[in-house]
Amino acid sequence: MKYRKVGKSGLKVSEISLGSWLTYGKNVEESTAHKCLETAIEHDINFIDSAEIYAKGGAETVIGNFLEKGTVERKNLVLSSKVFWPMTEDINRWGLSRKNIRNSLEGTLERLKTDYVDIYYMHRYDYMTPIKETVMIIGDLIKEGKINYWGTSTWTAAQIERVQAVCKELGVPPPIAEQPLYNMLFRYIELEIMGIAKTHGIGFTVFSPLSQGLLTGKYNDGVPEGSRAKYAETMGDVLTDENLEIVKNLVPITEKLGISLPQLALAWILRKKQVSSAIIGATNPEHIVENAEASEISLSDDNLEEIEEVLDNKPEWPGPYAPNIFHKDEMS
Repeated sequence: MKYRKVGKSGLKVSEISLGSWLTYGKNVEESTAHKCLETAIEHDINFIDSAEIYAKGGAETVIGNFLEKGTVERKNLVLSSKVFWPMTEDINRWGLSRKNIRNSLEGTLERLKTDYVDIYYMHRYDYMTPIKETVMIIGDLIKEGKINYWGTSTWTAAQIERVQAVCKELGVPPPIAEQPLYNMLFRYIELEIMGIAKTHGIGFTVFSPLSQGLLTGKYNDGVPEGSRAKYAETMGDVLTDENLEIVKNLVPITEKLGISLPQLALAWILRKKQVSSAIIGATNPEHIVENAEASEISLSDDNLEEIEEVLDNKPEWPGPYAPNIFHKDEMS
C-alpha cells in the first residue's frame, strides 16, 4: 500500500481507504463488517471514513464497536466523519450551524468510542447558515482537540474559494480535503474543482470510485441477487445502458494488463496526484484485498489514451456541472 499526503497538510492516508456508505450498520452484518475492517488494516489501509447520517449513526456504531475490540490502536488510524443531513425531526438538528455541528460531533465521538476525529467534513454546503459561523465553530473544535483537520464534501469551486477567504480572515485553519463523487463515469470535478483545490493545497478523498459497483463488472450480465442495485436508490441514475456499454468495453484493456476491472478503475483515479485517497465500499473482505492491490498499479500514457477512447466522456463546457444522482433520503 502506498500513502499520500492530504493536500498540503502533513496528514498521510492510504491510497485506498474504506468507507461505510450504504453498507455498515444497515445492509451488512456487523460481524462481516468487522472482518472487512480487519482485512483493511491487514492490507495497510489506515483511513476509515464514515458519517453520522450513514444508517442514522449505525455505521459509526459498527466502527466504534470494532475499535473497542483493540485490534488496532486508535492512534494508528485516520478516522473521518461528516455533518449536515438531518438526524431527527428537531429543527436545529441539521446543517452547519454552531449548535448542530457541536451536537453532531458529540454523537459521532460517542458512537466511534474515541476522543477525536482526524478529518471532519461539512457534508454539503449550508445556504441557511453564515459561513463565518461554521468556520468559527470548526476553529473552536480544533483548539479543543476534538478534530485535527476538516474538509468539505461536494462543495462547488466558488464555495471552496469562499471558505478559504473566510478562514484567512478569522485565522482558522482552512479545509485540507474535499470529498467529491469521482470515477470513470462521473468526472465533473475535472472541469473546475480540481484546479481550485490544487491552488489552495486541498486533497481529494473521493467517494464512489467504482460507481456503486458498476465498475466492478458485476452488472454486465444483469442485476445479481443481494447486490447494491437491489436496495440503493442512487443506482437508478448510474445503472444505464450507456454506462454498461462503457464498462464492457473496458474489459479487453483489463485482460491485456492482467488486472481486474475494479483495479483498473481505481488505478485510473489515482493517476491524478490531487487525489489523496479513493474510498471504497466493501461487503466482503475479498473485495478489499483485490482493491488494495490497485495502489501498486501504474497506468502508462498509452494505457490512459486507450481508456480515454473507451470512456469518451471527458467533461467540457458547456454542459451539466454535476450529475444529479442524489435523492432526498440518499444517506438514510
